[in-house]
Amino acid sequence: MAPITIYQKPTCSTCRQVLKLVQESGQAFTAVNYYQTPLSKTKLKALLKKGGLKARDVLRAKEEKYKALGLAKADKSEDELIELMVANPDLLQRPLVEQAQTVILARPAETVKQLWKGS
Repeated sequence: MAPITIYQKPTCSTCRQVLKLVQESGQAFTAVNYYQTPLSKTKLKALLKKGGLKARDVLRAKEEKYKALGLAKADKSEDELIELMVANPDLLQRPLVEQAQTVILARPAETVKQLWKGS
C-alpha cells in the first residue's frame, strides 16, 4: 500500500486525531507541517485536483483572515484563492491527506479510514 502524507498543523486537534488514527492503523505515513514546509501554489493545485476539490472547498471560513479579506463576499478566481491560501496558511482547511492518486480533506478525522478500507 502506498504511503500516506498528512499535510497538517501540529496544534490542530483534528490533525492530531488523524495522526493517531493513521499510527494506530499501522499505515506508513509522513506528516508535513505546512507552516514549517509551506505548500507551493503548484503543490496545492495538484492536491486539490487529486481530491476533486475546489479552493472554496478547503477555505477556513471561520478564520479571522477570511473575514478580514472579505472572502465570503469576494468574487475571487480559483488561482486567486489558492494564492491567498499559500500566502496565509491559516485559510487552508486541514488536514489534507494524500495517498497515491487520492487526496481527502480529513474532516471529521474518521474520514481518513476510507484510505485503507478494503485493503
